[in-house]
Amino acid sequence: MYTRDVTMRDVAARAKVAVSTVSRVVSNPERIAAPTRERVLRAMRELGYAPPLSRSTTSGSVAMLVADITNPFFFDLIRGSQEQLKAAGFSQLLIDTEESPVVEASSLEAVADSAAGVILTATRLDDAPIRAAAERIPVVCINRAVSGVTTVMMSTRTAMEDAVEHLATLGHRRICYVHGPPVSWSDAERWASCADAGARLGLEVIEVGPHEPSVPGGKAAADDVLDSGVTAVLAFNDLVAIGILQRLSQRGVRVPEDLSVVGCDDTFGADFCNPPLTTLTVPLLEAGRLATTLLLDKLGAADLAAGREASLSAHLTVRSSTGPARTGQLVLGR
Repeated sequence: MYTRDVTMRDVAARAKVAVSTVSRVVSNPERIAAPTRERVLRAMRELGYAPPLSRSTTSGSVAMLVADITNPFFFDLIRGSQEQLKAAGFSQLLIDTEESPVVEASSLEAVADSAAGVILTATRLDDAPIRAAAERIPVVCINRAVSGVTTVMMSTRTAMEDAVEHLATLGHRRICYVHGPPVSWSDAERWASCADAGARLGLEVIEVGPHEPSVPGGKAAADDVLDSGVTAVLAFNDLVAIGILQRLSQRGVRVPEDLSVVGCDDTFGADFCNPPLTTLTVPLLEAGRLATTLLLDKLGAADLAAGREASLSAHLTVRSSTGPARTGQLVLGR
């Protein structure tokens, strides 16, 4: 008699193998050496283990968890991954985790015993649950370094320093960085880069936030920025920057004559907002492809805990939202 009360961990303990090996015997048995496969199958029979019902329909799927499916930052990541998966004969299971660590953790648990692998993009989880999942199923993170877990990093450090230098050459001496989510690795890197470059160049750099990484979040941040008296602002992402632009327009503040604005990611819409946005261009499509290639490589690996790290770099794209620093006091409207 088979029961679903018995877990893969129970089978792994009986067979003296890793949980990931049990998972692979269920989903891709041809990838496991015959003696090991037989030992796992024997343990399943002895314990009465029944594989998850959903495996037959999802074992050819790779789950991609995104923090906010409406954020254009994820569009090219999704498309790049989908292209690679389709070429390899896999389908993509897309999950919106709603910027919530709780939703992300439950979603990761739900797919860990059914999907062939998982790509975590802009994860909001602590390291421990990511490592635990990586012991059960192939996992690749995008923009998050976790020991033992394969990662694709899109570094904006040099590009952010270039952005600060760009503002300095335009005469800006007091600038502001608008924080995104407090649990974001990217936010921490971007702020550190901004602060370091400002110190090196002798600029006054202040910070506001955190704010939601969205247009409404940017609108809320704009009033804080104006109250600070800076002449330029660097935003966590393009959505925040676009929200800032919209609120500045409402208050009669000219960009870039009164305030220069810099975004990050060069996502859809950054080049045709008003004015077109100076931003950090990130190789999102390439990152999606690379993360998926690394994940597919892990499907045939004997040791899921063997992590790799690949790095891609951003660059500064200058458009019309940055200009010479204003002189004198800013006269505000509403």
